[in-house]
Amino acid sequence: MAKTPTPHIGANYGDIAETVIMAGDPLRAKFMAERFLENQVQFNNVRGMLGFTGTRQGKRVSVMGHGMGMPSIGIYTYELFNFYGVKTIIRVGSAGSMHPDLHLGELVIAMGACTNSNYVSQYELPGTYAPIANFDLLRAAADACDKMGYKYKVGNVFSSDVFYAEDAHNDKWMNMGVLAVEMEIAALYMNAARSGNRALGICTISDNLLTGEVTTAEQRQTTFTQMMDVAFSLI
Repeated sequence: MAKTPTPHIGANYGDIAETVIMAGDPLRAKFMAERFLENQVQFNNVRGMLGFTGTRQGKRVSVMGHGMGMPSIGIYTYELFNFYGVKTIIRVGSAGSMHPDLHLGELVIAMGACTNSNYVSQYELPGTYAPIANFDLLRAAADACDKMGYKYKVGNVFSSDVFYAEDAHNDKWMNMGVLAVEMEIAALYMNAARSGNRALGICTISDNLLTGEVTTAEQRQTTFTQMMDVAFSLI
């Protein structure tokens, strides 16, 4: 066990629960702490990446931001899995719909994550690796959506290294049945697999690549609560 605090998380070992719900925006993490947790204590503010630990229905849980892109979530989830004893990480984030029947505010549960990233090269695998979710979490999330009456789809997402792409080739990903594009889940799933832990990505559709519909930054920060309901039901 490496010493803590780490270079990017100012917590001591034991300050963070074994289950962490993460969002790209640290203010969304703060929102979740205030909305869902009791007796929350802030454990991190390094680089403004807020993290809190509290209880939810008597169970200990942490929430934390992870920033944008695979390099950022890669650092934070690596440290959580490998240095802080975290066993489960659930990402709740936004995604752009690449499917005609997936609309603003609806959910995507990422069974797998395609990517154009070179993140996997560090493992020097002799072939192509397919990052996938933990099945128990995946099944429980789908069951929770059914119980809560939330509209959702389960399938592949595309974790892109580029937001402003010269040519995103979205039509090619759509042709392969990819549901939505985001920027982090592939790295999360790889870090979980490599450390022998569990991970799941749940996203809310914030914009639609087919229709041009978009949401505001404030809406993304404070109104995407259905995915949070589902995530906290898995604790």
